[in-house]
Amino acid sequence: MDAEQQSNTNNAEGSMIKRRFESRLLQYDNEAKIKQAFMILSRVMNDPSIPRNIRRSAMYAIRALSEKSLSPGVRAANAVSILDEVSQDPNMPLHARTLLWNAISILETIKD
Repeated sequence: MDAEQQSNTNNAEGSMIKRRFESRLLQYDNEAKIKQAFMILSRVMNDPSIPRNIRRSAMYAIRALSEKSLSPGVRAANAVSILDEVSQDPNMPLHARTLLWNAISILETIKD
């Protein structure tokens, strides 16, 4: 094998390792974002000053985020759908709306 072929082989292996690393980094990043949204939604779910229907929706969003058989992007999209619907509730306290919007903005950054 001459030097040029050796160099091409090393470059191909290097780029494959780089892609694999970036893929895992992206996956970790998505899981970290899901965990952060999970913590915010847990706070909403356990706050007795928030109406029951909103706490229930936070619980459903947590369940959607916990569905390991789906990709992170799909889980996030399902949770955003649930939270977006309930965020229009006029009975929601302002602090709860802010928390939900925060969780939604985190989840909207998750891509597959």
